Amino acid sequence: MDIKRLLHHILVSNAGPTAYLTPFHEMPLTDQPFLDPVLYRNGMARYAGHVQVVTTEFEGVSRGVTVTAACSVSDNPPSVLVCLNGSNANNAVFGKSGVFALNSLAAHHQPLAMAFAGLSGVPLGERFLLGDWVRLVTGAPVLADAVVGFDCRLTDIKQVSTHFVMFGEVKAIHFGPEAPSLIYLDRGFHTL
Repeated sequence: MDIKRLLHHILVSNAGPTAYLTPFHEMPLTDQPFLDPVLYRNGMARYAGHVQVVTTEFEGVSRGVTVTAACSVSDNPPSVLVCLNGSNANNAVFGKSGVFALNSLAAHHQPLAMAFAGLSGVPLGERFLLGDWVRLVTGAPVLADAVVGFDCRLTDIKQVSTHFVMFGEVKAIHFGPEAPSLIYLDRGFHTL
């Protein structure tokens, strides 16, 4: 049924829009206050995300984390957002530094992504040795061969449930060599 006929049918029948939602739902609605976290994570596993490493440096401490929860906010002023786990005390350095770089990874960066995700056994102090890093405007580490690196000044942080969302104004961009992007889907790495 096309959208015009569907809207006409809803208006004429007074059935309301929810009458047509039920067949498309696989999960029955309940009076539970929250969706089951396991069910949610299983759904998000099917949501493809570009793999990135967000980095910062403060008082000699470098920190990097593999993320897929990052995106553009606006082009005026140019800004991005990144979501980080709030329960990891090591992530507090992002707020203290006031700067970060969002480094978009290419297919050949899978070992780097695994290391910064803490999945390869590489100690914290050795993870930055896996790549070549440059500094642009803010001083945050930018991966030299990233598909693209966004050098950002932190403008806001919002605590949202288990995570915090960092907003950053992009102060400089570094374009690395063109290469297939690394994505994460179905709990595994893929290229695009």
